Amino acid sequence: MRYELFYWPGIQGRGEFVRLALEDAGAPYLDVGLGDARDGLGLPAIDSYLNGDATPRPPFAPPFLKAGNLVISHVANILQFLGPPLALVPDNEPARYWIHGLQLTVSDWVAEIHDIHHPIGPSLYYHQQEAEARRRAVAFHQQRLPRFLDYFERVLELNPAGPEYLAGGEHCYADLSLFQVIRGLQYAFPRTMNTHRARIPRTLTLVERVAARPGIQAYLQSDRRQPFNESGIFRHYPELDTVA
Repeated sequence: MRYELFYWPGIQGRGEFVRLALEDAGAPYLDVGLGDARDGLGLPAIDSYLNGDATPRPPFAPPFLKAGNLVISHVANILQFLGPPLALVPDNEPARYWIHGLQLTVSDWVAEIHDIHHPIGPSLYYHQQEAEARRRAVAFHQQRLPRFLDYFERVLELNPAGPEYLAGGEHCYADLSLFQVIRGLQYAFPRTMNTHRARIPRTLTLVERVAARPGIQAYLQSDRRQPFNESGIFRHYPELDTVA
C-alpha cells in the first residue's frame, strides 16, 4: 500500500514523526503537502480534507494519514496504526500499549517545547510574546526538560531486555520519536542540551543507533529531510538558550 501523508510544507513539524516511521520501514508514501497544486496536491489538497467535502469525518489539523479508505489523524494515533504493518511494534498487546503510552508522553513533551516560543498563543508572532517566552524558557529548562530527559533515560535503564531500546529487545516507533525530539532539542537549545549530556548516556546512544539505521541514514542525507528552521516546533532563538 502507498500511504499519503498530509502535512504543511516547509517545516518538519509533527509530520516528521510519521515520516521517520515510513522512511525507516522503506514504506512507499506520498508527502501531499510538498506536491504541486497543479497536480491536485499541496495546500489545496490539505484544505479539501480540513474544510471541504473530501471526508465526512474531517481531521482537526495535520498531520493525518490516508491509507486506502481510512483517514487517520494525530501523531500517536497514526503511529499506533502504522506500527504493526511497518513492523515497528512487537506482536504483543501489552507491549503495544506501553509503546503507545511512550508516544503519548512524547506528544506531551513536544507540546511543551512548542509553547516555549509561543506561550500565549499560536496566532501571535514570536516577537509579540518574547518576554513571556523568556520566562517560559527558564521554567522549561529548570524544571520540565530535566524531568522528561530523566524519564526516558530511566525507561531505557529499566528495560528488562537491555538499554538499547525503549521497549523490549527490538526497535519501535517510540525510538524514532525520541530520536527526533533529542535532535530537535539539540538544534533549538545546543548550550542547554550540552550540559545534560552526562545525565542521558543511554538516550544519546539510542539517538546515534537510530541515525545509523539504513532507512533513516538515507533519509537524513536526502533532500526529503527538511531542515530544522524557525517556523517549526524546534526553533533556535539564542535568547531562549540561556538557562542550563
